[in-house]
Amino acid sequence: MMTELEDTREFRPRFNEHGLIGAIVTDASDNTVLMFAYMDAEALRLTRVTGFAHFWSRSRNRLWKKGETSGETLRVTGILVDCDQDVLLIKVEPQGRGAACHTGRRSCFYRRLDGDALDFIDSAPLFNPAEVYKPS
Repeated sequence: MMTELEDTREFRPRFNEHGLIGAIVTDASDNTVLMFAYMDAEALRLTRVTGFAHFWSRSRNRLWKKGETSGETLRVTGILVDCDQDVLLIKVEPQGRGAACHTGRRSCFYRRLDGDALDFIDSAPLFNPAEVYKPS
């Protein structure tokens, strides 16, 4: 039996107790998972208004536009909402060199768990993070 939330056409994002909603980001061209991040209401609003992905950084405790430092922005082509509206799937077209990860790689998911070790499954970084993220 579906609940009203599962059957509605009304967008009612369910933010957690910290005011955040999870966002899975995939490449619109081939569905590769690029990253996972959180959005607050303002990040979601800016993403929808500007067409570029914005997130809430828990480590920096601030709103940020993806690529504001590196130039690796993500142009949003669509937003899918899960059944109970507490997770978003953001479809994007990467801009710049095509690196969504701060390590310079295309995806943040570049290692596979093999027993107790991590195997690298992605190619080398597309840019050198040390050249982009300079300490202030």
